[in-house]
Amino acid sequence: MTDLLDSVRATITRHALIRPGETVVVGVSGGADSLVLLHLLARLREEWGLALHAATLDHGIRGAAGAADADFVRRTAAAWGIPATVGRADVPAAARAANLGLEEAARQVRYTFLLRVARRLGAPKIAVGHHQDDQAETVLMHLIRGSGLSGLRGMLPGTPLDDYHLLPDAAITIEPPEPEGVPAPDLRPLLVRPLLETPRTAIEAYAAEHGLQARQDATNADLTYFRNRLRHEALPLLETLNPNIRAVLARTAEVLRDDAALIRQVGEAALARVLAAAEPDAVHLDRGGWAGLAVSEKRHIVRAVVWRLRPDLRDVTFSHVERAIQVADRGTVGTSATLPGGLALRVGYVTLSIGPAAAAFELLPGQDAPALPGNTSGRVFLPGETVRLRFGGWQFEAGPLDPEADPAAIHADPLAVVLAVPPGAWLKLRPRVPGDRFQPRGMGGRSQKLGDTLINMKVPTGWRDRVPLLTVDDGVAWFVAPTASGLRGRVAEPFAVPDDAGHLNDTVRIVARWRPLDESME
Repeated sequence: MTDLLDSVRATITRHALIRPGETVVVGVSGGADSLVLLHLLARLREEWGLALHAATLDHGIRGAAGAADADFVRRTAAAWGIPATVGRADVPAAARAANLGLEEAARQVRYTFLLRVARRLGAPKIAVGHHQDDQAETVLMHLIRGSGLSGLRGMLPGTPLDDYHLLPDAAITIEPPEPEGVPAPDLRPLLVRPLLETPRTAIEAYAAEHGLQARQDATNADLTYFRNRLRHEALPLLETLNPNIRAVLARTAEVLRDDAALIRQVGEAALARVLAAAEPDAVHLDRGGWAGLAVSEKRHIVRAVVWRLRPDLRDVTFSHVERAIQVADRGTVGTSATLPGGLALRVGYVTLSIGPAAAAFELLPGQDAPALPGNTSGRVFLPGETVRLRFGGWQFEAGPLDPEADPAAIHADPLAVVLAVPPGAWLKLRPRVPGDRFQPRGMGGRSQKLGDTLINMKVPTGWRDRVPLLTVDDGVAWFVAPTASGLRGRVAEPFAVPDDAGHLNDTVRIVARWRPLDESME
């Protein structure tokens, strides 16, 4: 057979996975994949001047068999002149503590162990034995779960060992022990997969040709694990339709990987254009800019923002992204869409915000709804005046009602109102003060504390002192505030004008409204 070394050397060179003279930690389980990887790198060791170090972890799942596998790796590496580190962990306990499935916990504990070994050695690369068949299983798994391009592109030949790989609190015993009092460098090595373009059949043939006696892991046949069902049931069934399905899926991942890189470039440029504000726990996007984006740009932005806020997430499902886009495009202020990682997308008047789904995540004052600074003293004006006042991203306007105007059309906008006020009244725009009361319509002339009105409307706590109140002779006549169902205006009974009202004696009808500022108003 053609020596696998040439094709693996080409893969490493093409993707710049390992450079001459580097220290490489090789994750070895004792199975054929990782054993062949270690053997191949050992053959390249002198040619490229590599410093190899084997690392194997007993996951604490298979009892004596797992310990025997770890001892086999240590002895094999020693026979090949390669130092080795053995780790031991209780993965079932770690899974329970972190509320993870056993497969996911094993993966995270394993990568955490490999990172600790790499940091101890100052190794910039960690090599693992994932191959083409693993890639096919990964693509199929993400397809079944409804992933976007980030999942369908499969595993990358080289990728930084990010937080989502790790379980930092996992208890791992390492032999030989880590030196005490010597801080490990804050190194984030590259995870590399030199066998990713190699089919399992080629790996098994290489092992047979070189007399490599790999260990057998009985859990690989356990069909309670999702990946094993793909390997032993789903893919063999698909092979009856296309005998080359594994290679096809792996090739699809390679094509989509290039497409994903292009979309990422375009998507990041789109995100930069619509980014309104970024906080440690929330990102706010300009709704006007969002409306002009292509759907692929929107998908990228949602995923990118979620990963910025929750870097430990592995993937964001297609259904999450599509629901968020639907809610954002519909544009109903105050509505929200659930996202993974305890996040939500919420629609504001001029922004879309992605942040914690908890009630503490609120709209941006002055951007998503009108708001007054807490120290606003207020501006007094008369019913016959026309005023325009700016606060943050909003403009307040008030003036006499046009006799030809239709009050019903005005009242269709929650940001506008027609008021009936005494001719000599003093009107003022101000925030609330102690003692403010409000007289809701339909309560028979009774009033209540303004604070109770705001609570009943479910106005977020942090907004209540910034809600702009339009007062008439210092009585609250109208205000607009954000609520769970969107922006809502409330008018007090004494100043309300019915939609079908004609002339009201001894009053002046005025129209007041809020408008979000845009460039045309500058």
